[in-house]
Amino acid sequence: MGEHDVESLTSDERLQAFTGALLDDVRALEVMLESGMIESGVRRVGAEQEMFLVNDGFRPAPLAMEALEAIDDAHFTTELARFNLEVNLPVYAFEGRFLSLMEADLRRLLEHAIERVGPLGAKIVLTGILPSLRLDDLGLENMTPHARYHALNESMKALRGGDFKTRIKGVDELFARHDNVMLEACNTSFQLHFQVGPEEFAFLYNVAQLVTAPLLAAAVNSPMLLGKRLWKETRVALFEQSVDVRSEAHQIRGGRRRVSFGDAWIDNSVMEIFKDDVARFRTIVAIDRDRDPDPLELVARGEAPQLSALRLHNGTVYRWNRPCYGVQDNVAHLRIENRVLPAGPTVVDEMANAAFFYGLMTACADEYGDVRERIPFGDVKANFLAAARLGLKAQFSWIGGHSMPADELILDELLPMAHAGLIDHGIESSDVDRYLGILHDRVESRQTGAQWMFDSVARMENSSRTVDERMRALTAATIARQTSARPVHLWELARDDEISDWRPSYETVGQFMATDLFTLRPGDIVDLAANVMDWERLRHVPVESDDGSLVGLISDRALLRLLARGYGKNDQGPVLIRDVMKPDPVTVTPATRTLDAIRLMRKRKVGCLPVVEKGRLVGLITERDLIDVAAQLVEQQLKEALDT
Repeated sequence: MGEHDVESLTSDERLQAFTGALLDDVRALEVMLESGMIESGVRRVGAEQEMFLVNDGFRPAPLAMEALEAIDDAHFTTELARFNLEVNLPVYAFEGRFLSLMEADLRRLLEHAIERVGPLGAKIVLTGILPSLRLDDLGLENMTPHARYHALNESMKALRGGDFKTRIKGVDELFARHDNVMLEACNTSFQLHFQVGPEEFAFLYNVAQLVTAPLLAAAVNSPMLLGKRLWKETRVALFEQSVDVRSEAHQIRGGRRRVSFGDAWIDNSVMEIFKDDVARFRTIVAIDRDRDPDPLELVARGEAPQLSALRLHNGTVYRWNRPCYGVQDNVAHLRIENRVLPAGPTVVDEMANAAFFYGLMTACADEYGDVRERIPFGDVKANFLAAARLGLKAQFSWIGGHSMPADELILDELLPMAHAGLIDHGIESSDVDRYLGILHDRVESRQTGAQWMFDSVARMENSSRTVDERMRALTAATIARQTSARPVHLWELARDDEISDWRPSYETVGQFMATDLFTLRPGDIVDLAANVMDWERLRHVPVESDDGSLVGLISDRALLRLLARGYGKNDQGPVLIRDVMKPDPVTVTPATRTLDAIRLMRKRKVGCLPVVEKGRLVGLITERDLIDVAAQLVEQQLKEALDT
């Protein structure tokens, strides 16, 4: 989706015109492959680094446009959200010291960006998913103001025909319903490119599919989303669901998502993937093809066309290993883009992941031969999903029918192979030793970025801090340890005192409201309410319907009044909740400012505020919660006074 000048498809005529251009591009690429117009015998590599911008409170900073202006470097570009940036690294020949050159370039570019965004009140963090993200950060006001993103959002919403739903179950469970594609912006990655010749594409693409699972298991760095502990690499589940535009009928039929690992090996050519994706996935955005020369005419003259329509469509189909067509100096080439690696935890960790990937791409091709004959594709796909869920704790089915733990496979078999593959292809031995040594130590210690986050959150569980504070502390600790440049397996766990100012965690009620609620139904008997409130020491219990809609609130005062009136059985049967509850209670939303909630409670003289979103009960705040907020405010002010 590098093309900015795009539009949504609002008419049949526009759809038909773009589809025609897309088919012309497919035919042109076929002719190029048949006539030998695609570069062969050359191996180049490259990478794209995505990142988050955060403010002094370690929350997302929607300053991408201002940051790009301050950075003033053509390597940097936008991403979907205003709190994301991307930097595109140069192209490197696959030889010699390319790994250390890539690291030096990435460090230089990031240091330049960090220096330039500092005066804007922003920091840069490399992480697969930013722990301190909240759902209210994902509104359209935080979408980057480029036509391509808004066109993509409108077209995907139209295809979906309703809200986007995300359900992920790990240690915790997340269910989110969102009215736009901005959940995709929670993900940032370190994408690797590997140029291949057309005659070897199918063979090496299958190798890339095979090695993706162990690569991911060693690199997982995205376990937290919206305060929930989910998969070791939650990006996989989130991305596949956040842009799932299948209607209910298509889901019932089991149609493939636009984000997928694929369903089978490929046999002969890159055209198998391009044709399958064009046939399977509807066009959702378009460009004005009139500005490009006819691709078939260019091919007939021996010139390499841009194939803009095909590249645009390919940019809206998100295979975890994606084929890419490009043109450099009027020479066309093919690349395999590995999209599975998360950003971070450090530059050197990312380079270790890159060395492992490139080493496996060279070594496994020689060691295993045609992988289609060695292992069923279903096992390879199952390995990928297991790696995303469990990281190094995954159990893999491998070549020859063997089953083994991910860490054992990596340490005993794949790391030595990757090392030999890089050395055999003339890669500088000191670089190979350094980067693969870091990956070895990470796997041996089992402290991936994801495990570091899980263990850090466990360490903070017994503190009095809210989930929002812990997530900001985790973000602060990540930035501090990235600055040290030590690889993640040497990091100390995060602490809840990594942040000194608690106030950004109490700006809205959604940040500290209780979400693990005890609720009652209107038809329940009052005796149940009395016992629940006694057992759980509650003063207020929300009353909701079966679909989760708030219909009332019952309080200890209501029960006392009932007792004072001589509560007992009457001729009509037991007293029910609906008979004593307060219907239509005063409510707030998660986005309500905390000070506004305090004023509302004082004005309406209520001791509890149910938190409601789109009619559904999502949380609860009480007088006790606000007393705690006030106490922390006093504590913070005293601390600041003593510091000055």
